[in-house]
Formats: sequence, structure tokens, C-alpha cells
Amino acid sequence: MSGRMIDLEETATHTGPKGVINDWRRFKLESMDRENLPPAKKELLRQMSSPNKSKDDTRANLNRKMSVQEYELLKEEDEGCLKKYRRQCMEEMHNKLSFGPKFEGVHELDSGEAFLEVIEKEHHTTVVVVHIYKMGVKGCEQLNSCLDCLATEYPTVKFCRIDAVSSGAAERFSDEYLPTLLVYKAGELLGNFLSCTKHLNEEFFATDVEAFLNSYGLLPEKDLPGMEDDEEHDVE
Repeated sequence: MSGRMIDLEETATHTGPKGVINDWRRFKLESMDRENLPPAKKELLRQMSSPNKSKDDTRANLNRKMSVQEYELLKEEDEGCLKKYRRQCMEEMHNKLSFGPKFEGVHELDSGEAFLEVIEKEHHTTVVVVHIYKMGVKGCEQLNSCLDCLATEYPTVKFCRIDAVSSGAAERFSDEYLPTLLVYKAGELLGNFLSCTKHLNEEFFATDVEAFLNSYGLLPEKDLPGMEDDEEHDVE
């Protein structure tokens, strides 16, 4: 039991003021471009992060006060490195707070049974958006294209579509009520939008559908953008 507790202690991220400083120092050391450093700074960096030191020595080294030379080395180019560190912390926090499965694309439901199954058996934290459509009905094809786009931006939302004719739902959903959007979570109906395109402009796009769903608070926050995109903007 004691060995397990030690392992957890070694891998845990410090959350106190000293722990945050030490995490920042470790990140700074690991992200430095060592190849392009002057020889004197390379030697100082080697002393600060020697791989031959024991874990206890490494921990003590991180917890001790920085020398003037170390401070001068670490403060250089802090702005860019701090941005990377902040993005990493945000991504770690985002991943910890992201629960439930993730999905790819829009799922085609081929029967009423499949429709009921996705509503009743999906993870309780998952928002399920179902588009009931019929080929040839105005707005249905365009809405399908919009949901294809939104599915890539909201991977934690399960987007589905079901053909009213092939699924036998045409009797309940006549052409005048299509396209219809139904939104569920944990088996509960949160949104029921018959002929939903009447709430949109004649020509609408994925951003319009997104704004419509967000106006009812039905979509979660988007995933954080990749670090690569942000890094490109940091390069002058």
C-alpha cells in the first residue's frame, strides 16, 4: 500500500503556490531549445536538470530557491513559454472536466428501434441531436450538411439523422413538419423543433444552426483549439 501511495505522490501535479512555481520551472526547463543555447547556459541547464540525480535529489532541486544565474536563464523568452504553459494547463483542465464518450460524424438511424436505443442507452452526460428528414423536402438536405459540420466541432455531442420514410415515421411527421430537430439528454427531451428551418433564414449555414441551438443552451462548450494553431500566431 505504501509503495502505491508513493507512486501517486510522484505523479500528482502540485496545486499550492510552491507547487505551481515548481511545475512552471519544470515546464520551462523541458521546453527550452537546448541546442541553440550558449555553452555556459547549457552547462547551467545540465546542472539544474541532471538525469543522473536521484528522484529525491531532483525533488529537492526543484523545491530549492533559484540562483541568480538560474533566474536569468529562466526569465528569457518567458512570454512565449508562459503562453505554452498556460495552454497546456488549460488543456489538462479541459480534459479532466470532459466526461462521456466522443463521436465522429453524423450517425444514420435506420429504424424506430435504433432511434429509441440512441435516446435511452446513450451516456447520461451526452447531448443527442436527432434530425428527422425526408429527401426532397426543402431545407432537409441543407440541414444535413450543417450537422456534418457541427459534428466535427462538437465531438461530445451525438448527432443523428433518420429518414422519416424509411423508418416509418412519415405518418407522424408529415412534410409540413420537416425538417425536425429533437434534442435529448439522459433520455429527456430538451428541445422539439418542428419545421425548424422556419427559425432560420432562407439560406442558412452551420453557424446559423449552431447559434439557434445555443440560444436554447443545448450545445456544450467547444473543444479547445489545438496548440499548433495558437503557436502559429505566436511566431512573428
